[in-house]
Amino acid sequence: MADGHQNFDIQTMRRDLAAAYQYIALKGMDDGIYTHISVRMPDGPDGEKRFLLNPFGLRFDEVTPENLVTIDETGAVIDDPYGAGVNDAGFTIHSAVHMARHDAVCVLHNHTVAGVAVSSVKEGLLSLNQWSAQFHNRIAYHTYEGIALDLAERERIVADLGDKNVMLLRNHGTLILGRSVAEAVKKAINLENSCKAQVAALSMGLTPDPIPEEVAEHTAKQFEMYDDMAEVEGKQDPEWAAMLRELGLASA
Repeated sequence: MADGHQNFDIQTMRRDLAAAYQYIALKGMDDGIYTHISVRMPDGPDGEKRFLLNPFGLRFDEVTPENLVTIDETGAVIDDPYGAGVNDAGFTIHSAVHMARHDAVCVLHNHTVAGVAVSSVKEGLLSLNQWSAQFHNRIAYHTYEGIALDLAERERIVADLGDKNVMLLRNHGTLILGRSVAEAVKKAINLENSCKAQVAALSMGLTPDPIPEEVAEHTAKQFEMYDDMAEVEGKQDPEWAAMLRELGLASA
């Protein structure tokens, strides 16, 4: 499967990844200096695997294209302009996913109150609204094993993820894969809205009214068709351009 890098130069990848950190912070979806968004870069001249990650200790809103750290698949630092290294535990999940799923240019992991809440109930995400219908039958689940320090857990995460692009890490948070940074961020925003809406709806004490199976599946395919226009057909992505403008950045 194509990895999508043919559409992005390194400068654009750095710009987009830094923008993703800043946008997630702007929307209140960060968790201090923890959680991460990573990008798989084209392989190095000797075939080495290379990834971009945030410097450890910086808030998401402090991440810039210039201070992103380049690491290999083990988390070893290749280039570190800021000089703080990376959070080794933070890359445990990301490295596993990137190495198993070459279609995932971007991997976004976060802990939000709504996301953790929905990941903490047996039913998981319900198809209660248009946002959540996007993820109908398209969410994987991984049982909580503690803070992600055990490298052996990586194999279990990958096995549970399978070919899906969204995962609820039970009692922990969310994981989103994107064929581009833009796709990962857009899915993260919609997943967060889905979780917030579910928490709000179920808190009213009234009777939930899930979307019928066939309608939810139809809606999910409609979302996929729209995503493919940007990711496969290469058409302009007006939603990502709008997000960049919200950050005061140009999309070109």
